[in-house]
Amino acid sequence: MTEIFGYTACRQLSQMFLAVFFFHSSEYVLAAAIHGRSKVNLSSLLMSKAYVFAMMFSLLEYVVEIALFPGLKEYWWISNLGLVMVTNGEIIRKLAIITAGQAFTHLIKVYHEEHHNLITHGVYRFFRHPSYTGFLIWSVGTQIMLCNPISTIGFAIVVWRFFAQRIPVEEFFLRQFFGSEYEEYALRTPSGVPFVK
Repeated sequence: MTEIFGYTACRQLSQMFLAVFFFHSSEYVLAAAIHGRSKVNLSSLLMSKAYVFAMMFSLLEYVVEIALFPGLKEYWWISNLGLVMVTNGEIIRKLAIITAGQAFTHLIKVYHEEHHNLITHGVYRFFRHPSYTGFLIWSVGTQIMLCNPISTIGFAIVVWRFFAQRIPVEEFFLRQFFGSEYEEYALRTPSGVPFVK
């Protein structure tokens, strides 16, 4: 059980805690900067019960595996790949938020606002939903960084499923707001989430 206090665990867990802290605090700060502090509340931290449960499960998996199979956590090339994924996912997501500006919200817009324009430049040239792309890469990367095989698969499935269900709903409203302009954009630009058109 002393492995939990060793170099590997300290490095991996500190990277994980830093990644989670930076992700959530920067989401809140960006939302406040873009929409104004009066329109932002703690929900902008994006910490649902399901998300907290998933993160707690991943930490439990980490502790159990490092105690029983410490060698499993010593694959530095896998852990470093996860760190690269976390960094790249964070960059993609934050670029999406900054590029969209006021058009970006954490909730699906069900009515069209005056300042809500169709964004097709920047990272939106490559993906229709780059913030989802970034979060998918980031969340799976956190588990690869910890060398958590069960949580890696679980996070990939759950996050993919969440976006696979969310994207059609969001795009229904985007088609209502922007009509043929959105249709043309959707035809030439992938969603950014694998296997989701």
